Amino acid sequence: MNQMPSLVVAQSLPAKPVYHISELFNPAGSRATAYRLIHELQELGFAEETKRRGYFTLRSSIFQPYRIWSHLLPSLHALKEARYFGRAYDGSDVNYALRSIKGVATLDYRAYELTGLQTPHTLFIYVEDSDQIAEVLGKERFSEGKKGRVAILQRGGDFRDEIQRVYLDSLAAGGRNILDAIAIELLYDNRLSVKGEFQADLVMKVKEELPPRLT
Repeated sequence: MNQMPSLVVAQSLPAKPVYHISELFNPAGSRATAYRLIHELQELGFAEETKRRGYFTLRSSIFQPYRIWSHLLPSLHALKEARYFGRAYDGSDVNYALRSIKGVATLDYRAYELTGLQTPHTLFIYVEDSDQIAEVLGKERFSEGKKGRVAILQRGGDFRDEIQRVYLDSLAAGGRNILDAIAIELLYDNRLSVKGEFQADLVMKVKEELPPRLT
């Protein structure tokens, strides 16, 4: 993957929760280029518009070294297209999905199984046909919406090494998932051929919080 201008420009921004498009005008070189770059970042899955016009958020994974960006793209695409479903909007939805949906779990629940670090919240699961699973959930009175605790991801990319994929998914998702990625690297370092970079204080935090049986 080439070092794309939109990613390089975005990396020049300071890390913070929300940005305004005007912050890209100078690094991009012009207003028009800034809007084009944001569109590219949205297409890749690194950026998302907020409800306030002109404002956007960036996934923290955009600040990872460009050498691993190509490895993150399948995860970013899956997360961008994720479909969320809920019925009771509590753990019972997750329990139903675990019993009933054939697929490969990743992020929250699988990361917890691997590391024991963070209490899971949303079940992210890769399936072969997201439309078919969405139809099944609809018949079971699940509603589709962003607040659902069951997230259906269309299967795509490399699944030959499951631990590597959960690691890349966690790295791509960013936010609290970064802590899961660090924990996976600490515990399964020899299983990872692609690795990210993390702040030293976050690594120390995870080391201190990992359950004793796993450290």
